[in-house]
Amino acid sequence: MTELAAVKAALKTQAVETPSWAYGNSGTRFKVFAQRGVPRTPQEKLDDAAQVHAFTGVAPTVALHIPWDKVDDYAALAKHAEDRGVKLGAINSNTFQDDDYKLGSICHPEAAVRRKALDHLLECVDIMDATGSRDLKLWFADGTNYPGQDDIHARQDRLAEGLAEVYERLGDGQRMLLEYKFFEPAFYTTDVPDWGTAYAHCLKLGEKAQVVVDTGHHAPGTNIEFIVATLLREGKLGGFDFNSRFYADDDLMVGAADPFQLFRIMYEVVRGGGFTPDVAFMLDQCHNIEAKIPAIIRSVMNVQEATAKALLVDSDSLASAQRSGDVLEANAVLMDAYNTDVRPLLREVREELGLDPDPIAAYRRSGWAEKIVEERVGGEQAGWGA
Repeated sequence: MTELAAVKAALKTQAVETPSWAYGNSGTRFKVFAQRGVPRTPQEKLDDAAQVHAFTGVAPTVALHIPWDKVDDYAALAKHAEDRGVKLGAINSNTFQDDDYKLGSICHPEAAVRRKALDHLLECVDIMDATGSRDLKLWFADGTNYPGQDDIHARQDRLAEGLAEVYERLGDGQRMLLEYKFFEPAFYTTDVPDWGTAYAHCLKLGEKAQVVVDTGHHAPGTNIEFIVATLLREGKLGGFDFNSRFYADDDLMVGAADPFQLFRIMYEVVRGGGFTPDVAFMLDQCHNIEAKIPAIIRSVMNVQEATAKALLVDSDSLASAQRSGDVLEANAVLMDAYNTDVRPLLREVREELGLDPDPIAAYRRSGWAEKIVEERVGGEQAGWGA
């Protein structure tokens, strides 16, 4: 197999999971701008996700968020997804929207609130059993706003205790992905603020606990690719939440703010042996002002382009330059790959998969956007309700 053929073959195996919440209405803490035709039910979110997969060929699973996607029959929801050509993916918990969680969830000083949060997390594992989902994704808004507000050490003890109970509930083939975020909504301390804290808890829990890297959850200037390389080296990188940030956790389209950073991250994924199903490539975005489905298609394409460039890095030339200490040549090898226009290559890949080479244009011609505006009238549009 030629090098180019190997790159094509790898790109054909890529899978990018899309988030159900990205299809519904979303916004900032100030305003949600409603869009016509957005889903009213979890089933309609899956219908839209199926369109993204149909036109990109690499978005076969859809992450759910509980209780935003709560239904009476999860097996039936999984069947609905399969009937449309997709499957249910990660189950995302929600321990940040109830009034009880003002001072935290599983780190809360009151046992009753911690129990409520843990019961919800265990319910999410029950849902995984019903849907066949592999990953339970955990993000906690827990933290404090003022020095002395709570005992930092004790909160870590509560976190460890809660995570251990959920970990013990996981079944065969299931795993826990622990997400970190350095601030917001807590501003003085956050209980899982960085990859080191997440890694420490996952290491103690065992093999079924891994770290998920949200590309928007870092302070300015953070070298995310170093974090990725380290977690891969330790066998603890469970996946990504891909998005873009200009200032903080902006949840903008992946690759929009710094496509070079996305390329650097994907290079470390390829270099570190992370281009496998064991590392989940997930989107975590909110499309507040742009049309939902085209934005998600574009996001998937951005991940594909960064991946293609990473796969094109001349690893032999790079290693040679690194061994000889040729700083400029080593950097030039990476830059040559990054500056390669991979869009013709990806068009060829799509055509070989029997897809339209231009997913955005194909979607616009499909009439789906007009169809959902006409049909999805009445009822309450599904969104996260900022």
